[in-house]
Amino acid sequence: MTTNIQGKVVAITGASSGIGEATARLLASQGAKVVLGARRADRLETLTGELRSKGGEARYKALDVTKREDVDAFVAFTLKEYGRLDVLINNAGVMPLSRLDELKLDEWNRMIDVNIRGVLHGIAAGLPVMKRQKSGQFINLSSIGGHSVVPTAAVYCATKYAVLAISEGLRQEVGADIRVTVISPGVTQSELAETISDPASREYMREFRKDAIPADAIARAISYAISQPADVDVSEIIIRPTSSPY
Repeated sequence: MTTNIQGKVVAITGASSGIGEATARLLASQGAKVVLGARRADRLETLTGELRSKGGEARYKALDVTKREDVDAFVAFTLKEYGRLDVLINNAGVMPLSRLDELKLDEWNRMIDVNIRGVLHGIAAGLPVMKRQKSGQFINLSSIGGHSVVPTAAVYCATKYAVLAISEGLRQEVGADIRVTVISPGVTQSELAETISDPASREYMREFRKDAIPADAIARAISYAISQPADVDVSEIIIRPTSSPY
């Protein structure tokens, strides 16, 4: 189904590693024009160079999704480089797990800022463009944590439930011309566990994440959603290890 991906302009946040990087690699290989955003510009530069060396179309711009002006500038850069925005993948996320009684308010706020406000900033930047085009697609990354809650993950899960609610509300509002897809990964190889500052939670998560699927499994799910005909909206994909109990 790569014919529906060829030539599409796809902007990806959190593209410097993990799911974002894997998605950029796959979509570029399928003929998409990818625009990569993340805080680590050095990694974006390296990845962009690799994609171009393989014949891919790629650009990059550093951004912090917690800053609306950065996300606005990222979308404006995409339009400047390629003239349109077909898909915006709101992928950036953090997961510093801890028990609520640890009272890690700074980490709670960071998750809210990145995982919720980051998605809202992406919608605010991309929606006017897609409405003018009368076409486009938002792909928002939730999680299996957006479907069930476990100890140490209360705030993280709350942010991912929020992504589901925001995405469904957006889908109902924009319906006819703009598609909205939620991707909910299970345990996936990424750097998310390294954002956990609580030693016990970090060690538990490292053990838990040994049974993980590769990031390119999620990239393939994203590619599937994009590749559908314009009148088909894949609303949500939950993708996880076959052996996962969660």
